[in-house]
Order: sequence, then structure tokens, then C-alpha cells
Amino acid sequence: MHRLTLYSTSHCALCEQALDLLFATPEVAGMQLDVVDVATDDDLINVYGARIPVLRLGSAELDAPFGAQALAEFLAPFVRA
Repeated sequence: MHRLTLYSTSHCALCEQALDLLFATPEVAGMQLDVVDVATDDDLINVYGARIPVLRLGSAELDAPFGAQALAEFLAPFVRA
């Protein structure tokens, strides 16, 4: 099972949109999704704070903003695997 991580924070409209998009994407249904609030860790804020939401799968990352097409292209190699 693939494990997706969404780096996010509260009160972030782009983060909420990304989460809604993930829930609406059928390919995500077979994956584990972890949502990590970057505000809880200074190191995460330094790495992801200006880029959130960021979707991570393995070593690949997809920075905001992303829509359905970019998400599908990002997931494609993992869905085929």
C-alpha cells in the first residue's frame, strides 16, 4: 500500500482544497493518507511552510497549487506500480 503525506496546516484554504481533491480522486482510495500539520514542528515549518500544501509519496513531492490534472500525473507512476 502506498502512503501519501499531505503537509498542511489549519486555516489554509489551499490545504483544504487539496484535501478535498484527494478525497475526490479514486486512485487515492487504495492509499494511506496522513495529514501532517507543519505548525507543530519548527523543522517542518522551515521545509514546507512557504510551500504548503505539499503532497509527498515516497521521495516525490507535489507543491501547491495543484489541480486534478497535476495530481493525476503525480500519482500515475504509483498507481501503475
